[in-house]
Amino acid sequence: MKLTLSLRVVLPAAAAAALLSAAALPADAAAAMPKFAAPKAYGTSFQSDPHHDFTRHISPRHDGILRGWVTYYRSGVAEYEPIRWVKDRTGHTEGHFAGPPEGDVTAYASPVAKNVVFYSATGCKGTTVTVKSGGLGSKRCSRSELISRMKSKHRPALITVYRGAIVKVQEIYTP
Repeated sequence: MKLTLSLRVVLPAAAAAALLSAAALPADAAAAMPKFAAPKAYGTSFQSDPHHDFTRHISPRHDGILRGWVTYYRSGVAEYEPIRWVKDRTGHTEGHFAGPPEGDVTAYASPVAKNVVFYSATGCKGTTVTVKSGGLGSKRCSRSELISRMKSKHRPALITVYRGAIVKVQEIYTP
């Protein structure tokens, strides 16, 4: 009987201690984000999401990185769609990014995480080119700057979604 009574006291106390120590871990350690394979920044085909049901309401993309742009932002939620690089056949430019054709329902919506990481291709003020190899932005800017850009116009980017939220946006440079 003493053994049963002591287990009733010790086990709940040990469980409570484990919960407290887990809560004391930094947020990064508690929710370590897996490494996702990044698509080519200037890929010429749309990325698919075979497990997404586009016949239902607009919803978050599955975890991973999408080459896309935000088409609409409101109240902490961004709507975004995949994009692809279209080479210019006239020779005047290298090309441009294009979204799905009109009438295509390939679109997603996710909340923008409070601690979203944003890397700009044109600096935080939008005046200098800040890219690393591959044409990806390398200047870290604030969440408010990201939201300002989401509201202004379509900007090509690698958009990382994790657990239904946008956690990282890395702009793709376009001259």
